[in-house]
Amino acid sequence: MRAADLDLSELLTVDPQAGELRFSGARAILLDTVAMGLLRKQLIDALGAAAARAILTRFGFAHGFRTAEAARAELPLESDEEWRNAGGRIHALQGMIRLAPGADGPLSPEGATVEASYEAEQHLLHLGRAESPVCWTLAGFASGYLSCVEGRDIYVIERRCLGRGDASCLFAGRTAEAWGAELDPHLPFFQEDRLDASLRRAAEALGRAERRLKARAETLLRTAAAAEPGGIVASSLAMQRVLELARRVAQVDATVLITGESGTGKERVARLVHDASPRARASMLAINCAAIPEPLLESELFGHARGAFTGATRDRAGIFEAAAGGTLFLDEVGELPAGVQVKLLRALQAREVRRVGENRSRPVDVRVVAATNRELAAEVASGRFRKDLYYRLKVVELRLPPLRERREDILPLARALLAQAAARMRRPAPRLSPGAADRLVRYAWPGNVRELENAMERAVALAEARRVEADDLPEEVRSALQPPDAGPRAPAPGERARTLGEVEKEHILAALARNGGNQTRTAAELGIGVSTLYRKLKEYGRAPGG
Repeated sequence: MRAADLDLSELLTVDPQAGELRFSGARAILLDTVAMGLLRKQLIDALGAAAARAILTRFGFAHGFRTAEAARAELPLESDEEWRNAGGRIHALQGMIRLAPGADGPLSPEGATVEASYEAEQHLLHLGRAESPVCWTLAGFASGYLSCVEGRDIYVIERRCLGRGDASCLFAGRTAEAWGAELDPHLPFFQEDRLDASLRRAAEALGRAERRLKARAETLLRTAAAAEPGGIVASSLAMQRVLELARRVAQVDATVLITGESGTGKERVARLVHDASPRARASMLAINCAAIPEPLLESELFGHARGAFTGATRDRAGIFEAAAGGTLFLDEVGELPAGVQVKLLRALQAREVRRVGENRSRPVDVRVVAATNRELAAEVASGRFRKDLYYRLKVVELRLPPLRERREDILPLARALLAQAAARMRRPAPRLSPGAADRLVRYAWPGNVRELENAMERAVALAEARRVEADDLPEEVRSALQPPDAGPRAPAPGERARTLGEVEKEHILAALARNGGNQTRTAAELGIGVSTLYRKLKEYGRAPGG
């Protein structure tokens, strides 16, 4: 799991009856920012700026250290780098700061740039512009968090500050040795034994009170990507490009071909094209070309005249005529038999249809959006699909990437699907625990969005509390322990480079293990046929009977 996958609402649990709010399992409370600003002002008025800074820095340090301890017990992050990144992420999710886009952490050579700070905002509100940096609690928090993560004392100093009129805040973190003499003016505010006895007693009293306020979560931000019309989630760049192209082509009446694996959401994209088009006021009708028996398919598409065949007791319009003025969605168009392909081509070219059993053609005003999970170019090459129909359908092609290639969308999609499933079942929408979220992003999802939707429906049905735990997920998802971006192992120094066949074998066997030995899922993940996978496994001595 990555720091970017964290969602504050999934780290929070609320028990209204007991009056308890917990953040990463630790008791927390909500506090208004203006109240914190007034406390800050009273500390400065009563004790002076130096003593107030010492108290707030120490409070922030304790808050950050405890946050890191609680997060380590709750979050399955993948690396030390992710743990360092999580500090700024948690700080931002709690509403304390807004990091600049692409900002690095305090330990980077450039430091961490912050565009908004609640502490600077409150200082300006209650005390006006300062002569020196004033984000004392925030610097303390970053110091405490990083000290816990690194296992050594880290001191974070604020070099620029919005509270003194700078364009942004800048926090830099180093060890005492790395700071050298530059740390000397700041060190007394971190070290409690450098305060005189009266200030130390005040710091202890205030520290005990303020520790109860440590997990500010006033806005309960959710980090789900914005959903497009039609319920499509698009955080990934690949999916955003598809939707941008869909919106552009929606404005003209060109025929659209949507391709992609089963379960990637082709009908939802077709709905987006329709809803964004001038035809949105009319209906979008859909027909699955693979679900209708071949003898009935022509009649379903183009209609029939009375007496055209046994059972045709009256004239009947087909779906082309029924969709007049709107959009016709032809799902699984690659399954059309050859005879129907010819008539569909004529309907697209001439914009007219002829009912079965009639001699006259009828004009139709309909926009066609087709979809298939087949590689139609290969079907054309093999002679199973007409080339002229293929190019007539493929005026604009929208190719949907599988879910495993847009992992940024997995958690936002899962959260949206959880909410939808909960609404259908009339249950409160649960949240994902960090463990469940970690399993979701590690799994390959060979069934794509449809499989994820089924998994979320199961989770809503099985979750006993307001959080979905890893045990509520399907077994194949629970067993997904391979990191999502892990590739073939690189050779160690002095070790010979492996052959291409060895790399392929390692990759195939790893995919098979991730899918619990399920060959159908493994073949789908690898993008090969089941028979090809069986042959490979037989070569490795891993196929049944091999």
